[in-house]
Amino acid sequence: MKFCREYLARRRSDGLYRAVVETKALDAVRVLRQGRECLLLCGNDYLGLTQHPALAQKAQLAAQEEGVGAGGSRLISGSHPLCQALEHDLAAWKGTEAALVFSSGYAANVGTISALVGAGDAVFSDRLNHASIIDGCRLSGAAVSVYEHLDLADLARKLAARKNVRRRLIVTDGVFSMDGDVAPLDKLAALAKAHDAMLMVDDAHALGTLGEGRGTAHHFGVGKEVTIQLGTMSKSLAGMGGYVAASREVIEYLVNCSRSFIFSTAPSPMTLAAAREALTVLRREPQHLTKLQANGQYLRQTLRAAGLPIPEGETPILPLLLGSATAASEMSKRLESASILVSAIRPPTVPRGESRLRLTVSAAHSRTQLDYAANEIIRCWRALQ
Repeated sequence: MKFCREYLARRRSDGLYRAVVETKALDAVRVLRQGRECLLLCGNDYLGLTQHPALAQKAQLAAQEEGVGAGGSRLISGSHPLCQALEHDLAAWKGTEAALVFSSGYAANVGTISALVGAGDAVFSDRLNHASIIDGCRLSGAAVSVYEHLDLADLARKLAARKNVRRRLIVTDGVFSMDGDVAPLDKLAALAKAHDAMLMVDDAHALGTLGEGRGTAHHFGVGKEVTIQLGTMSKSLAGMGGYVAASREVIEYLVNCSRSFIFSTAPSPMTLAAAREALTVLRREPQHLTKLQANGQYLRQTLRAAGLPIPEGETPILPLLLGSATAASEMSKRLESASILVSAIRPPTVPRGESRLRLTVSAAHSRTQLDYAANEIIRCWRALQ
């Protein structure tokens, strides 16, 4: 159709065109892309558990014994025992009374925000929150106030300006996916208490990476003051699905009010079994988190020492800021020619003028792999200056 052709032509000319490229995993950090082995430096398998034999064994056993799919929503055809078992484990890990599993982290955000607030309410969202949070805010029907990134004074002003509403919700990423910086959850919790607001944190990139692997609330010691701790099993837990951890009352409310929970098929038994085992590994094998943190700091310090514009940080997400979408795409292509896979992050994922390479480190990377990657990244970056 004409409008499709015109839109795609504009995307290509602006350096914003996207395409799906077949990529096969060889292990947690190596992939096969168009016949060439590449080092993966843009995934979210932070702890390197996608290839962990215990997870594969549990998933295979669950598929053999329980089938490959759930076959229906939990409120219609019943809830599999593995769902309740995983929710019990998640609640224990996050330090909450209860938890609820969703089909994805996106569904968890959209369904939770739109259940907690609606017309007559107000939601306060960090400008750099994930798209699933933004969509949840929009779909809720609540008045949306976007505060400047990590700007507590701006948030306080906006909270004060929205006194005469029924309910107020502050929502933030714990670790921001494109910058790798961390929300000051202790200060946000204090603001929420002062303004009688609920506080929700999306720990998609914090579970397994911060707070001894328990996430942002544990990192800041404010678990009791956070209304909702939300996240995904698709990153550090190496699987699929989302979750909400909260009080028992809030979880019961979501079971009755969250449309993305009510009207979605439950996760498969093998997905649930693998996620449970990933939590067990996280508790039993803390060396994965130790290695992740060491790898992240090593690559960050190496690139910063060479003059690359990578900010300080404590997470495994390292943004290499390049500015233009064209520059980001060109550097991504050059690195792929060197057998390193790092995708260019361009608008609308990030604002115009802030295109970048989003480097992500895994516990599964060896020091030899990181040295090779650092040398090639430095070489390609200097060639573009």
